[in-house]
Amino acid sequence: MVTGEQCKIWFLGKGEQPSLQIRSTKSKRSLNYCLKRLSLLLPFTQFRDRERMIGGGGRKNAGGRPVSPFVLVLISLGFFFATYNLVTLLIHQRATASSTVQGGDSSSGRRPHGGNPKFHIALTATDAPYSKWQCRIMYYWYKKTKDMPRSDMGEFTRVLHSGRPDNLMEEIPTFVVDPLPEGIDRGYIVLNRPWAFVQWLEKAEIEEEYILMAEPDHIFANPLPNLAFGGQPAAFPFFYIKPTENEKIIRKYYPEEKGPVTNVDPIGNSPVIIKKSVLEIIAPTWMNVSLRMKDDTETDKAFGWVLEMYGYAVASALHGVRHTLHKDFMLQPPWDLEVGNRFIIHYTYGCDYNMKGELTYGKIGEWRFDKRSYLRGPPPRNLPLPPHGVPESVVCILFLGTCLENPWKLELKRKSS
Repeated sequence: MVTGEQCKIWFLGKGEQPSLQIRSTKSKRSLNYCLKRLSLLLPFTQFRDRERMIGGGGRKNAGGRPVSPFVLVLISLGFFFATYNLVTLLIHQRATASSTVQGGDSSSGRRPHGGNPKFHIALTATDAPYSKWQCRIMYYWYKKTKDMPRSDMGEFTRVLHSGRPDNLMEEIPTFVVDPLPEGIDRGYIVLNRPWAFVQWLEKAEIEEEYILMAEPDHIFANPLPNLAFGGQPAAFPFFYIKPTENEKIIRKYYPEEKGPVTNVDPIGNSPVIIKKSVLEIIAPTWMNVSLRMKDDTETDKAFGWVLEMYGYAVASALHGVRHTLHKDFMLQPPWDLEVGNRFIIHYTYGCDYNMKGELTYGKIGEWRFDKRSYLRGPPPRNLPLPPHGVPESVVCILFLGTCLENPWKLELKRKSS
């Protein structure tokens, strides 16, 4: 057994194969140690038995009989299978660690067998110009990445919660649902999101078993596999969602008898990949909890614009649903500097820089890109390129925007400096 740094080879009775028994361990050091020890032991054992049989002109072993070649073959096969099993265990542990823990490379984990991993992309939106130009870009990059290797992306639906069709119906697959009754959202339009999902899940025909909840300001930077296939729902951990630091407020909606506040994941509803059957259970609770939070002055003041995100996290916990957290699910410029192997770019933050390429967050920069500057329509053509020194993630937002001749065209010529 492997215990800490120990590794033992157990030899069984006469004529039986030797076996290496391993207790599962998370210590890579222990596994590497055993591999090294086994590689050193194998040739020594084979040499020792061969010497007993042929050394000194056919000397006999301690029992007075020569060692049978058949026994040597069995010993060699035993060590072969032991080595194979140990290497397989090591590979499995590394793959598991990389695919489920925060910060892991989700694309490298081994995929379970059986079932269909395809997931449906559901994008909630309004008919405002601000929402439309973001939806067009998001849908374009969905089409570009959908059929790439390692993608599990299925069909796409823009869930339009304006209550009426708009001029993108022919361009983007759209399902129209009703908004909340007038005055219920109190100017917080995001409250329409859980209500939109409740209606869509009830009325629409969705073939896929899984659903990705997405937003207009998401851009697919890499083909997205089903990070939730065969396991818990997959979500992105937001640094500003802190249930444990807001325990007093959380307890208004998640009572002590339900368990510790740590059961509430630090997530929002997007991006999340989840089974359709599970979301059908969570969605009504998500809507009701969010409305209750908005009605409570203390909660509304504490959670602000992320209130609906807390609503989803609490609703999931109330139903005993935990999420596997994937930091590589999404990046958020300007804080995340490189795209790398991450799947979604979330361009919600303003990006302000001086001409030296230095971030001036909180202060209007000499060069800037902020989606909120374009509430009435898309960004203009020929946006100026950022200065040298601006991180890849910010530049990538602009270059991915070249997908449309209209409304968003980026000037690709950089002035020499």
